[in-house]
Amino acid sequence: MGSDIEASPLALPASFEWGVSTAAYQIEGAAAEDGRGPSIWDLFGKQKGRIANGDTGDVACDHYHRYREDVALMKRLGVQVYRFSIAWPRVLPHGRGPANSLGLDFYDRLVDELLGNGIEPWLCLYHWDLPQALDDLGGWQNRDIAGWFADYAALIARRYGDRVRHFATFNEPNVCTLFGYGMGWNAPGIADRRSFLRAAHHVNLAHGDAVRTLRALAPGALLGAIHNRQVCLPISTAPQDAVAANLLDACWNRLYPDPQIFADYPTELVDGVQEFIQAGDMARIAQPIDWFGLNHYSPIYARADPGPLGFAWADAPHDVPLTGVGWRIDPDAFRDEMIATHRRYRLPIYVTENGYGAHETLDDSGGVNDGGRIAYLAAYTRAVEQAVAAGADVRGYFLWSLLDNLEWGAGYASRFGIVYVDYATLKRVPKASFDWFARLIRAQKR
Repeated sequence: MGSDIEASPLALPASFEWGVSTAAYQIEGAAAEDGRGPSIWDLFGKQKGRIANGDTGDVACDHYHRYREDVALMKRLGVQVYRFSIAWPRVLPHGRGPANSLGLDFYDRLVDELLGNGIEPWLCLYHWDLPQALDDLGGWQNRDIAGWFADYAALIARRYGDRVRHFATFNEPNVCTLFGYGMGWNAPGIADRRSFLRAAHHVNLAHGDAVRTLRALAPGALLGAIHNRQVCLPISTAPQDAVAANLLDACWNRLYPDPQIFADYPTELVDGVQEFIQAGDMARIAQPIDWFGLNHYSPIYARADPGPLGFAWADAPHDVPLTGVGWRIDPDAFRDEMIATHRRYRLPIYVTENGYGAHETLDDSGGVNDGGRIAYLAAYTRAVEQAVAAGADVRGYFLWSLLDNLEWGAGYASRFGIVYVDYATLKRVPKASFDWFARLIRAQKR
């Protein structure tokens, strides 16, 4: 059983950092409190069939009111870093224009609570909750959004740059654009290749403009972006599925870090994105950054599809080890991704998300003995050790996630937390994996 696995120390540098990650819309709740404006996920979630079980982020984990309790859990866990996101519509209800002082005050309290408990805040500007007022103006398909995002970055830098030393521009831009504009699975629910590529280019512009803004207003801060990178495999041996997997790789793994770091779009997508590129855009996008945020869960699969994208998402085969939510367990793929990312981009890597999803309930003793998650974490943290031994410059591992939360379209049934959340009472119950991860962190500090 996973619960019997020893949390033995890993051969990692003494400076290696351990943390946990969350996202605003998934945990905060208080969706209409203290002046917060609606986001695209607030409206998307109200549409029938968009989120499993009709779940919404209206209350979520109520972190907005219970953040002190959650920071206390982090301290008990022993993490050095908490990676969180700002809710853009909480601080700018209309996405631009007058700021909401009550929303800004909340993040002041959160940052100060973290620092007071010896935990470093890592602040992500965008984790998918675009203000609905900006979506009404075209959202990521409107080129003006790069300027709106830079103005938002300026507000955040001025407010928190005296205390926050690590900023990320975007979390997983591949997911929010491909699923949101190319496949229609996520907010705002558009399924159109041209819309997807236009949104992608504007996200890249916004990243570059935000990096320049943060450099000017938060001098000395270390800046990066967070990319979900996973090997893309064909679902069969058919040649057309291999072509589909390469197209998915271009959209998933290269569409954002390549232009942001190399000022080049993947060759497979250049023709499609070219119409949106104006003179000087690539120089705007490719701003120097200090670190690479790597999110990784499992290999992903593609099959040929006659639609405009040229590929379709395929479920993992059933003859491989799977998590409770059906994602392939393959720590070797994680090790290889860290090595490949190091060799390709030559930046310090922080694993900003990795974790195990399952469908869990409290047992008769009122706890959760999540041996599957413990086994996964043991294997995947060992993969970090192996990647470092192979020369990859990996400097931190931030677990997804501290809390069970709203897992976007999967709703609340998919649980990734090492702390169980009873959504009826909002009680937090640390799982067996919480204690295991705490022992691992303690073992590293000896």
